[in-house]
Amino acid sequence: MSSVRRPFRFALQPVSANKKLLQDRDALRECVIEAEALGFEEVYVPDHFGSVDPFVACMVIAEASPTIRVGTLVLNNEFHHPAMLARTAATIDCLTGGRLTLGLGTGYMQSEHDATSIELRAPGPRVSRFGESVEVLRALLDSGAAAFVGEHHRIAVTKLGVSPAQPRLPLLIGGHGRRVVGIAGRFADIYQYTGLTHGAGGVPEAGGFAIAEVVPRRAWLEAAAGDRIDAIECSTLVQAVTVTNGSSKALARASVEIELPEQVVAESPFLLVGSVNQIVEKLLGLRELLRISHVVVRDAVQFAPVVAAMAGR
Repeated sequence: MSSVRRPFRFALQPVSANKKLLQDRDALRECVIEAEALGFEEVYVPDHFGSVDPFVACMVIAEASPTIRVGTLVLNNEFHHPAMLARTAATIDCLTGGRLTLGLGTGYMQSEHDATSIELRAPGPRVSRFGESVEVLRALLDSGAAAFVGEHHRIAVTKLGVSPAQPRLPLLIGGHGRRVVGIAGRFADIYQYTGLTHGAGGVPEAGGFAIAEVVPRRAWLEAAAGDRIDAIECSTLVQAVTVTNGSSKALARASVEIELPEQVVAESPFLLVGSVNQIVEKLLGLRELLRISHVVVRDAVQFAPVVAAMAGR
């Protein structure tokens, strides 16, 4: 069992309030500058066909501030070859002075693969390919070389040709299934809990939002990580935030809007509803229960009072 209690860090994924924000350079820069002033340390960009290239957006974000960290949340592994991805990640980390976190996931949305004619493998092979990709990425980013022969990848890179600025470029791995959590335990620097399960065509559903569904993932992570568990930061991508004046009706309203029971809303690490003090207490409890200290939200301004209240925690 881990004895490390990490301080909280807060990050922004600015995709909900303004769907076109990532396509507007000036607005994105202003968003980044505002988020940094409000106490956020990182800004993350998703990877979906039909939206911007995440790496180009990361460069715009990095240029808006000399200190804000940038990242992908998360890349669809099915869209990427690990050797080419390692080159891109190392280049961005080099050119941003060591500010990239590479967020990775297995991919899931069938419609995006139909549009691009890129195969979306069945879940089993998809996770197997993901595990191979992560192993290759870790080797290439750490040493610039990888010799790997697996079911999905055959890699013989002797010199990547570009090195990250960070001695260890952080990998964030998000996932809900046991095999993905196990891969995170072996390779991740940040493990992100997700309560999203995939319905027909890969459409996300809140099937794993209940706290009873989330808690086993901590044990899976610790079992897979072994002695390196204290090197892994645990994260949550918050799907909805409502900061109130403490009204007891807030949970009931959120329950109706999100279509989940009030108890699930109250306990889930993916939903933060209540007063600043109530949300602070919930986050402190989630750090004890799930080791969560990295919190990603989608509205910097609304969440800013919580970030301020958590300073030094």
